[in-house]
Amino acid sequence: MFPPGQGPAADPAGSHHERRIRSFQPRRSRVTAGQRDALLRLWPEWGFDIDGLGHVDLGALFSDPELPVVLEIGFGMGEATARMAAEDPDTGILAVDVHTPGQGNLLRLAERNGLRNVRVGNGDAIILLREMLAPGSLSGLRVYFPDPWPKKRHHKRRLVQPEFLDLAAGPLAPGALVHCATDWEPYAEQMLEVLTAHPGYENTRPDGGFAPRPPSRPLTRFEGQGLDKGHRVYDLLFRRR
Repeated sequence: MFPPGQGPAADPAGSHHERRIRSFQPRRSRVTAGQRDALLRLWPEWGFDIDGLGHVDLGALFSDPELPVVLEIGFGMGEATARMAAEDPDTGILAVDVHTPGQGNLLRLAERNGLRNVRVGNGDAIILLREMLAPGSLSGLRVYFPDPWPKKRHHKRRLVQPEFLDLAAGPLAPGALVHCATDWEPYAEQMLEVLTAHPGYENTRPDGGFAPRPPSRPLTRFEGQGLDKGHRVYDLLFRRR
């Protein structure tokens, strides 16, 4: 779809690189002209492929070795990510997704709003955490509305599992905030259970339960529509010990 080095690769790590069950399904949606233009122009500077072949120097990636960096896994079309970046310009957001239109839209929003603290990763966040980030290099982790895989036989595909928390614990610095959110109650209960049981994390809530939505997580249009219908959104705020 894009010339080498001028846009996200279709399969950056190579199909031979991973044989595990994935927590996501690549979506083949049409890329608009504006999204394609943003990808072609901005990808060489603000984007990178998660290929598992080398370490990511976050200081060099954000052109600021002192900038704290938060990893966001799955950002959809990027509207909420852009808002968070605008409201907190002193924090870098490393936003990872596999959806090409969303990648292009986030880059377009970042340019339009003069956001210099957003970088876009294309590919599997598991490979990024396991092979490409230095220990203690992240100041936070955000997982907002991951695929709940509601069918019981698919629960093994859910992202937030003990193994994922083990993996994330390495790149997360002590005190790093882990913020998860979902509107699927059974998945919320599972997240709370596995985070509470893991010795590397502690709940910021004294009662050990869910947290109110913090102002730092924007209320999206779709979330607002769900709330109007009586749906509940569950936020979890834990810290790396």
